[in-house]
Amino acid sequence: MLTTLVAVFVIAYAAIALEHPVKINKSASALMGAGLLWTIYALSLGDPHTVNEQLGHSLMGTAQIVFFLMGAMAIVEVVDAHNGFEVITQRIRTTKLSSLMWLVGFVTFFLSAILDNLTTTIVMISLMRKLLAKREDRLLFAGIIVIAANSGGAWSPIGDVTTTMLWIGGQITALAIIKSVILPSLVSMIVPLGITAYGLRGREVIAKEQIEGDHGLRTTESERNLMFFTGLGVLVAVPAFKTVTHLPPFMGVMFGLGILWLVGDLVHRHKEDEAKHHLTLAHALSKIDMSSLVFFIGILLSVATLEHTHILTALAQWLDQTIGRQDVIVMIIGIASAIVDNVPLVAASMGMYSLAQFPPDHFLWEFLAYCAGTGGSILVIGSAAGVAAMGLEKIHFFWYVKKISGLALVGYFAGAGTYLVQYQLLH
Repeated sequence: MLTTLVAVFVIAYAAIALEHPVKINKSASALMGAGLLWTIYALSLGDPHTVNEQLGHSLMGTAQIVFFLMGAMAIVEVVDAHNGFEVITQRIRTTKLSSLMWLVGFVTFFLSAILDNLTTTIVMISLMRKLLAKREDRLLFAGIIVIAANSGGAWSPIGDVTTTMLWIGGQITALAIIKSVILPSLVSMIVPLGITAYGLRGREVIAKEQIEGDHGLRTTESERNLMFFTGLGVLVAVPAFKTVTHLPPFMGVMFGLGILWLVGDLVHRHKEDEAKHHLTLAHALSKIDMSSLVFFIGILLSVATLEHTHILTALAQWLDQTIGRQDVIVMIIGIASAIVDNVPLVAASMGMYSLAQFPPDHFLWEFLAYCAGTGGSILVIGSAAGVAAMGLEKIHFFWYVKKISGLALVGYFAGAGTYLVQYQLLH
């Protein structure tokens, strides 16, 4: 059974990677993979109760991520419909692509630590759509945004789901992870950013023509500002909501979506239906890229079978016996998180190493937070930020491999080296 499961996963993964040449949508491949994997697992195990229990557990985790993504996308769409991003785009005065790249990189890095890497990617790519006319430029910026968002999320306990898992599990403490991982994360972003900005030197920003809304209608400045700051405020408040209530982040986003919906309906209540239709949240929900959300469901449920069959745990134990060196093992886990979702990899690592043997803020946990957080940037489907970017800008897997993967890999090793040197000096 295990060999069959691995074979099916590899074939499904290859179909996702080869989406462009085979002309089969990656969502179809992901759903087919998930369906086959769970079918094989259910028939082989022959215990419907256990399989249903495990599927329910996996579905709960998947649904939380999908609802979070749906809510964040809807909030961004509403702000966009009100031309809310003009609040930022009007203040960006640079005409050089290289200067814009540095600005976008650092804004993404720090915003990712406050919001999270997924929401930040959605917001920043939406901004780039307003600023850049050329698709090639937007794709390059999207790739750098993915790297910067994942690097920014790695050092914050609320910035990346894997760091959050380690924080909630008691493996790391908030202040210690910030102090230990912020410099390596910054290096992992600056290196690829510097290389890309150097390649763009001398090139001008080709700005996008401002379109007068969906129907030639403009929102007032007060409406733009209100919806922009309400939308951003809702997204920024999600980590605080989670900390105070201990409810999952998707609940905070859904609550915030309700607030934004209410504000929008109150602001436009005296307008004719035709005039306000494209500004409503109901319209924003119809513009969400459902194909990307379905892809997310497929890929997460596929990986869940590898988790339940303990294939990932067995792999981690084999690494421990074969290699032995913690730093090398953790770096391999980080690179593997570009291929397989980093959540089950970190979950397997947390189950493999006990807190009695490796106490909170141990080298293993801090380095794991860095590697699992930033390693996902190496492939476009290696992180939630990458998957969101893939859906928003229709990025092809092999374009990303050709243009971005090398940069992300160089940044990953530069940051890892920085952490190891820093650890030797401070311990």
